[in-house]
Amino acid sequence: MTAFQSFFADHGDLYMPYPDNAPSPDDLPALNVAEIAALPVELLAILQREIDARLKRDKAAKARFDAALAVRYATRTAEERHAADKDTGTVRFDDGDFTVVADLPKRVDWDQDRLAAMVARIRAAGDDPAQYVDIAFKVPERRYAAWPDAIRAGFEPARTVRPGTLKVTLEPNEAAQ
Repeated sequence: MTAFQSFFADHGDLYMPYPDNAPSPDDLPALNVAEIAALPVELLAILQREIDARLKRDKAAKARFDAALAVRYATRTAEERHAADKDTGTVRFDDGDFTVVADLPKRVDWDQDRLAAMVARIRAAGDDPAQYVDIAFKVPERRYAAWPDAIRAGFEPARTVRPGTLKVTLEPNEAAQ
């Protein structure tokens, strides 16, 4: 029994005459957004909790499954990578009727202070550092907010604020519990 069905088994007469016809998370892809938005808030709250619980469970299952694959194929992957004289990247090998594709991505971190020094040397030599490196400037919003007005005013023309994605969470009122 889903949380929705359980809830409506206890309270269905207060909210909807036909709780068995109410959509479950599995039904949502077939509904349009307006139909979902028109559902009673109590049902929206139940659906939100069910979806969040499924996501949490599925993420945990995915992590556990990926860890099991890593355990199963770690040795063979290392052997194949060594034979191919590769530290990172993709190797392929067969396991029964399946091809295992094992990818170990390369993660590169750059020392920002040393890069800045290299950019300064390139610029001092009369060359354009943009031909060699991507240069980006970022201002953390907390720092910007702490600046004096005079400094902030100078940076204002370079600043654009865009809204993020609206996130709505439905929580029962204290009085409703």
